[in-house]
Amino acid sequence: QAQTPTQRRANQKFAKENEARMGKSEEQIKKKIPKEQLKSPISPVWLAVLGFIIFGGLIFEALSRIFGR
Repeated sequence: QAQTPTQRRANQKFAKENEARMGKSEEQIKKKIPKEQLKSPISPVWLAVLGFIIFGGLIFEALSRIFGR
């Protein structure tokens, strides 16, 4: 079964990361891992959308109670 271009890129990235680890001690490898873990699993755009949905709804509700009947 042939690889898709996405699979090929992922395999190349994996191989490149493993080649970079060759010959290094565990301490040297562990020092680099926290830098990779700083990346958020959700993009800032989606965080803004979710924040607007949650807090925007609260603001609109407060405004409707203040200025509404």
